[in-house]
Amino acid sequence: MGLSIGIDIGGTFTDVIGMDTETRRIMSAKVSSSPQDFAEGFWKAVEKIVALFGASRSEITRMVHGTTVATNAIIQRKGAKIGILTTDGFRGTLIIGRSARPEMYNNFFDIPTPTFICPLNRIIGIKERISAKGDVVTRLDDTEVIRAVKYLVEREGVQAIAVCYLFSYINPTHEQRTRQLIQEQYPNVRISLSSVVNPRFREYERTVITAFDAYVGSTMEMYLRGLEGGLHKHQIETALQVVQSRGGVTSAEICIQKPVVTLLSGPAAGVAGGVFFGNLCGRENIITLDMGGTSNDVALIRDGKPFLTIESQLGNYPLRQAMISVDTIGAGGGSIAYMDPVGGLKVGPQSAGADPGPACYGRGGKDPTVTDASVILGYLNPDYFANGELKLYPELAREAIEKFVAAHLNTGVAEAAAAIHKIINNKMADQLRVVSVYKGYDPREFSLVAFGGAGPVMCGRLIKLLGMKEAIVPIIPGVLSAFGLLVANIEHEEVATLIVRAEEIDPEYITRVFRELENMCEGKRGEVGISSTELRIQRSAEIRYVGQSYELEVQFPERGVKITRDTINEVVKRFHDTHQRVYQHSLPERPVELVALRVVYWQEPEPRTRLNPIRDGLDRKAIPEGHKPAYFDEYSTFVKTPVYLRSNLTYGQILEGPTIVEQLDTTTVVYPGQKARVDEWKNLIITRA
Repeated sequence: MGLSIGIDIGGTFTDVIGMDTETRRIMSAKVSSSPQDFAEGFWKAVEKIVALFGASRSEITRMVHGTTVATNAIIQRKGAKIGILTTDGFRGTLIIGRSARPEMYNNFFDIPTPTFICPLNRIIGIKERISAKGDVVTRLDDTEVIRAVKYLVEREGVQAIAVCYLFSYINPTHEQRTRQLIQEQYPNVRISLSSVVNPRFREYERTVITAFDAYVGSTMEMYLRGLEGGLHKHQIETALQVVQSRGGVTSAEICIQKPVVTLLSGPAAGVAGGVFFGNLCGRENIITLDMGGTSNDVALIRDGKPFLTIESQLGNYPLRQAMISVDTIGAGGGSIAYMDPVGGLKVGPQSAGADPGPACYGRGGKDPTVTDASVILGYLNPDYFANGELKLYPELAREAIEKFVAAHLNTGVAEAAAAIHKIINNKMADQLRVVSVYKGYDPREFSLVAFGGAGPVMCGRLIKLLGMKEAIVPIIPGVLSAFGLLVANIEHEEVATLIVRAEEIDPEYITRVFRELENMCEGKRGEVGISSTELRIQRSAEIRYVGQSYELEVQFPERGVKITRDTINEVVKRFHDTHQRVYQHSLPERPVELVALRVVYWQEPEPRTRLNPIRDGLDRKAIPEGHKPAYFDEYSTFVKTPVYLRSNLTYGQILEGPTIVEQLDTTTVVYPGQKARVDEWKNLIITRA
């Protein structure tokens, strides 16, 4: 037997999924996370899934991991002590930022630049200069670099140094020489070069992401090296792979070299899993909804492919790297319900988190949450929550909602719980409109793929609010992000900055740059784990109108197609079409410029994840395990509701709402006026009755 394992660590639970690559049997589990040492939860998950399969650790052939260690280090401000070397005269780049004022009328707003990473006294200007064309204007002074580094290491005690010189993305020789000098003097100091981390123009954004790379580098290296050592200790021969922000998987070694590729990678695996099940059901136009304990992540997929964004943010800070376009709001099972100063009911974005968590967890939490409301409404089984890892206490949920909500609304506890659900559902409906209607897409033409611990509870309400055709609840919704790790492509990308007008560019120059990028990818291919026989290559360009501030990515013909003037004209036409679709207007008469070129090496994972269709039991009638009282707005009271076990459902069965379907990793609610059909993959397809 060969066993592929995906492990996704969240704040409350660590999700693990395993697939027998010979029989295609899939099993999953949840274990409690260990926030003080996430590696502890990782190994508990490995042991549990191996035991479920009755296998030995030596039979593990693939191990893929999703981690938020780098993101948490920034959010919690627990990164390394770093210094920054920059071109003389540009010491204030990180401090000044874009001079943006995010809250115009707030005199006490937080500065939207990550000054906590590195104060001004640890930013040193070096007399060197590269021109905008890549020519050396002022040569690097080795003595000055050594003096600056000595001050940072011996006087300031820095553990890592970020090097970000002006125009190094065109000519990186000064940064490369600086790295050599630091390594000769202080071999244990970690170094991040902007020409490696983010060889792109816009000085502030490049400085931020390079500083982030240095800030989280030591933490990520310690964590991933520890896991790799654990693989050897546990006699697991396979290499560790890690998911990136753009949704692809790479080696742990690449993540150690450039840890920023994992920032905001959390939602990426869930989107990959959602795309897999959308394609499995024959739906290429879907919206994924991943509702967990703290947040709700939404992504729109068109023609089977998620959109990538080049510009994102981590809090108020720019995070410039290619990543799946995901909209996130503070709407999860742990979102806290409270009364605002004028007596209105609000839900979120504040969350009870994992500790103490919702009141019903019995861990000391006092605030009412969405999960508490779900318990009161009768949707969640207190003895069958999160695979039995956590027992819920309805009396604590009732006490919290009564005290902080119902008493203020002068209503019953059930009505207050229903109001909490109504508010959170409308917030998520607005979020779905943001990724669809606001970008020119009609949500009624899309299917909603719902997963996460709370997504299947809410999805029926959401498709009704937006008039969507259906909701698809995959067979493993509560651990779909872990499953997404196994189906995500293995990828490596390289980028080069150009900034050249399309009508002025030489096709031979474009060809040469693409070849250089492909050579760089080829040098990393073996390290990433991409085989030469399965290799696929994607070429693209970032393009904008001259004078525009942001770019759109447009595909170039694949390698082997000769690039000519006609090729460039066709790519420019694609840009106009893409601009029309994204922004609802285009300016074909305006000149455009190519800002950057990108090459992505990729292949599908090996062994490929496949599911076997199950078409047995077509004539069997679904028999509920029992009935329970559940509250629905349509009746304004509790009604006797059938409860089914997901594991007992078979192909072709139809469940009329209201119905509750329980399984180890989540609960699905089919609301009045809806029905759920079991397809041949054992997914639940929820539509209007």
